[in-house]
This record gives sequence, structure tokens and C-alpha cells, in this order.
Amino acid sequence: MTHELLTIGRISVDIYPNDIGVDLEDVTSFGKYLGGSPSNVAVAAARHGRRSGVITRTGDDAFGKYLHRELRKFTVDDSFVTAVKEWPTAVTFCAIKPPEDFPLYFYGRFPTAPDLQIKAEELDLGAIRDARVFWSTVTGLCQEPSREAHLKAHEARPRAELKDGQYTILDLDYRPMFWASEEEARAEVAKVLPHVTVAIGNDKECAMAVGEGTPDEQADRLLAAGVEIAVVKLGPDGVMAKTRTQRVVSAPVPVETVNGLGAGDSFGGAFCHGLLSGWPLAQVLDYANAAGAIVASRLSCADAMPTPEEVTSLLAERGRPVPGQHDPVELAPEGAAL
Repeated sequence: MTHELLTIGRISVDIYPNDIGVDLEDVTSFGKYLGGSPSNVAVAAARHGRRSGVITRTGDDAFGKYLHRELRKFTVDDSFVTAVKEWPTAVTFCAIKPPEDFPLYFYGRFPTAPDLQIKAEELDLGAIRDARVFWSTVTGLCQEPSREAHLKAHEARPRAELKDGQYTILDLDYRPMFWASEEEARAEVAKVLPHVTVAIGNDKECAMAVGEGTPDEQADRLLAAGVEIAVVKLGPDGVMAKTRTQRVVSAPVPVETVNGLGAGDSFGGAFCHGLLSGWPLAQVLDYANAAGAIVASRLSCADAMPTPEEVTSLLAERGRPVPGQHDPVELAPEGAAL
């Protein structure tokens, strides 16, 4: 099977409280869900009908079996998910205190985690090379042997040999607790950026990769590093995407936030779906923005990923163009007023 989206990296069991708005020590009951950013992105894309798969590792334990079951439930290919006997499946706890406070507590990731034990020699480089979209995150670069595996995977997708409609995406997902320093992270990202066609991150993540600056300055530096589409999330101002000839901004889609943690992963899966559909970049951003907003209004991450019908319905409600139902949106040339 040729994957439309193949992701690599973090997977975990997310333990989310059923008690909303209280500190973790006061929570009385929890629910468990599939988690881990690249795994969630694969689930999100599968909800949009895409053939998705994940390259990762779990512990050889009950939680590992649970994650296999969940991936299959979401129709995500788990054939590249293998077990590590030495380390337990990682678990992530979260307190949910909307609208902006969602602290994460990582367990089973120190000194390492199974998904950081992905080994270069075990990769199916043919599957990686053929995937229409290959998605990785900065977290996967934080430790060996995962770091070497990620670099080898990217090297299997030479920029000059990518076909039309193929994309290599790096999520700048920078989590300081997994790194010795920001400088170390920047050095490792610099090794991967030449292989990347799309980079996605917020201002802090972009600053880690290419330095502080305005969103436009950061996008320009990513483009100078070889990226073809730089996506910079603007927080309450929406999201910007920039190429060498185009600049588009999608305004935020207001919703009542319940849990903001899965919004970025929902955005990512929907963004991949839009690229694969061949939509204009402005419509891709609007669609991905709406998909992220829907998950922010729900409790869980993977289980909350929206269907295309839910996304297009929200776009229609907000008076936004629905992809495939309107004339293509013209992209603003660089420097044009929006």
C-alpha cells in the first residue's frame, strides 16, 4: 500500500481528566486516549479519508496493545509500529483548565521512551520514499537512535526526486524538556531542513529553528533554508503561509475552547488533506484552521478529530469558502495588502 500520509515519531497514551477546570491533584477520574502528535496527525488525516500510517514504537505491554487497537480503530496502518521490551509505553497526563491552561506531564519518557528507540536499520525506506506526504516532528530529533532514523528517513526523500503532489513536512513541535538546550535543537533542525518542503510552527518554535523575528522574517528564513511553504501560526491572529511568490493569512475560527492540546494535530491532518486535494493555499489554511478549532472545542485529541462534513459545515456557518464548492481563492502576492 502506498500511503497518502506516513508519519514518524511520538506516540503515547493520553490520560485526560473528566473533571474540567480543576488542578490535577483534585481530579477524581480520567479517560485514556491515543496520543502523541505525529500519531494524532495520522488519525486526523484518516478521518478525512486519507490512507495514513505511523512509524513508531510502543512498550511491550498492555498500553502498547491499546495503542495498536486504537490506530486500527481509526483505520491508521500500524504495520510499522513495533514493541520495545526494555521501556514501558509512554503516558501523558494533562490538566484541563480552559480557555488557555493545559499543562502536560510526561511519564515514561525519561531517560528515554519507546518511540525514541526507532532505529534507522528497521525503516522501510521504500514506503517512506513513496508516501505522498511524509510528516516528522522536531521531538523525534532529540535523542538517538531516533535522531539517526529521522535523518535517514529524510535522506530517502531527495528533494530533486519528489514527484508533483509529494510533500515532506516538518512540524517544528519544540518541547524544551526533551532537549539539553535550544542551540542543540536548532543544530539538529538545520540538518533536516534541506530535505523539507513544508515547515509548520508557532512563533516560539520558529524562533528555535531560525531565530527571533516577526512572522514574515521567520517565514523568509525558513524559505531561505530551502523550505517551499513556511507556515507560521499567529495565535489569536490566525495562521500565515508563505512561499517565494505568495503570502496568505487565515483568520482564526472562534469557538469555545475546552481543550486546546489537539488543535495543532487536527490542523496538521487537515492541512495534509488540503495539500493532497490540490486546493489553493488559502483554502487549505481555512480548512485546517476550522479543523483545529473543532478539536479545541472538544475534550480529547484523537477521538475528537473531525470529519470533512463537520469542517465544511463550520466553514459555511462562518461564511468561509468551502473547498470544491467555490471558485478558487486568488493568493495574494508577497507584500500585498490583505
